[in-house]
Amino acid sequence: MNLAHLTTSEFLEGIYANNVAIVSKAITMVESTKPEHRIIANEIIAGCISKKHDSIRIGITGVPGAGKSTFIEQFGGILTSLGKKVAVLTVDPSSSRTKGSILGDKTRMEELVKNPNAYIRPSASGSSLGGVTRKTRESILILEAAGFNCILIETIGVGQSETAVHDMVDFFLLLKLAGAGDELQGIKRGIIEMADAIVITKADGDNIKRTDFARMEFTRALHMFPPKENGWTPEVLTCSAIENRGLDEIWQLIDTYCTSMKASGYFNANRQQQNENWLIQYLEQELLTEFYHHPKTKEMLPQLKKEVISGNISPFLAAEKLLKALKQH
Repeated sequence: MNLAHLTTSEFLEGIYANNVAIVSKAITMVESTKPEHRIIANEIIAGCISKKHDSIRIGITGVPGAGKSTFIEQFGGILTSLGKKVAVLTVDPSSSRTKGSILGDKTRMEELVKNPNAYIRPSASGSSLGGVTRKTRESILILEAAGFNCILIETIGVGQSETAVHDMVDFFLLLKLAGAGDELQGIKRGIIEMADAIVITKADGDNIKRTDFARMEFTRALHMFPPKENGWTPEVLTCSAIENRGLDEIWQLIDTYCTSMKASGYFNANRQQQNENWLIQYLEQELLTEFYHHPKTKEMLPQLKKEVISGNISPFLAAEKLLKALKQH
């Protein structure tokens, strides 16, 4: 089969059959900005959405040095040993500048790369978080249609990438490194509030006492946060990826969470809310793109910027002028 000239039906047949080469090609189509590729990509996504699948999407974030790559490799191995099909994606808005740090992660995840029941995809490049987020969301749908039932989504960057990942997963896991001064230092309140569980990594050797202390610190800290709307109480766990300890307990906790949330109806309600959010975010993104690419906007914006900077016109009036001109054309 010539992968360079696949029809939509051939793409979908390959995806449903878990043909990894075709899955990768489909994700490449999704990541492309070429209009002709976007047409095919939209048809592929439509076919993938219609394919019913039972999956768990797990977001993984953490401070630098927390050992995300080692954790994901070992955790992914645990999941495949339980009969799961695992896919690893990343959200990295900086990858267009840094050439994608996941490439290094992929090299370090040597065992998971070779695992026939695992798939690791280098980060989609993009100049904006919105662009990378859209590509990641569509990649999730392709992978689920291909039969991957555990999707691990790692955040690489800082700032808004955690929020973006939180809005596309069922369970959000925060990895923390102990023994780096104040245990709460460097972790934004908002990220802790988003976490469904906190895992203190590298609980081995001389570090065990520090990880136990960090666990107590975070457990106390979590009591200061308001309860989650779904009724779930986040737990703090410790693990050692290199000694393969604590990983089974993490999966058991995630499995318990999913069972509880499905029973209450929250699991499906949350996914429906995420779909609605995706619609609004994509619509806003496309409208913004259309605005900046409109000939009239391109013509007027440079001069209006100069007038705003010089104080000859207010930013609000300048915006009104642009919007009025856009409506007239």
